[in-house]
Amino acid sequence: MKTFYGETFIDSEKLEEAGIDYPIKYEYFKQINDDTNLNGKAKFGIHIVKKEYLPNNVKVETKNIKYLTNDEEKTDRILKIFKENQVSIINCEEIIYELLKKKLRADNI
Repeated sequence: MKTFYGETFIDSEKLEEAGIDYPIKYEYFKQINDDTNLNGKAKFGIHIVKKEYLPNNVKVETKNIKYLTNDEEKTDRILKIFKENQVSIINCEEIIYELLKKKLRADNI
């Protein structure tokens, strides 16, 4: 099951710098894994949807990180960081790795 966390449109300045002349939106979801037997796998994950509003078309890409953590608050903090920093589906795993690698205190992630 997925619950909507938030969405953000990429800043127009960033799009212009990249030579993109159409809007791009990211939608962030908290995934709650309800597998009958998680076998030690994490209960929470993150799902990201990228929508590119091209002329006459909407291109949709998704990224699913199903088993992230058993800590719902940590999942929410990561989603907040993603939304505030407009984290893309391309570098989301790298960002998560860096956050967890630094072993930041729970109140910092």
